[in-house]
Amino acid sequence: MTQENSKPVSASAAEFTHLVLPPDTNALGTIFGGRLMEWIDIGAAIVATRHCHQVAVTASMDALNFIHPIKLGDIVILKASVNYTHKSSMEIGVKVEAENGKTGERKHTASAYLTFVALDDNKSRYLSPQLNP
Repeated sequence: MTQENSKPVSASAAEFTHLVLPPDTNALGTIFGGRLMEWIDIGAAIVATRHCHQVAVTASMDALNFIHPIKLGDIVILKASVNYTHKSSMEIGVKVEAENGKTGERKHTASAYLTFVALDDNKSRYLSPQLNP
């Protein structure tokens, strides 16, 4: 990407907040891993689309590390941003924190890295001027 068309990470970064409710939990009263994966994927898709101004689809989830359990009633904060771009793909990083609503204590609970591919109107890879040549 040239200096003229580069953009700061902050231009496409996003933060999302969710409340963990009973349908989001397993028998242990902690969040289903799949529910958290869904929230991560949606957040990363929004960041990718903001970055390249095209439809962007998940190519892979390169890593998802569960660090600490997220409990029923916790507030979940997902912080997503672009880590790296190439011709038609980009890596999005998502940091997940859980906040105890009563105490305000926050814990880093998960981290994920996803690769997204920008698509053109024909659903082919799009060589976006917003991504690196």
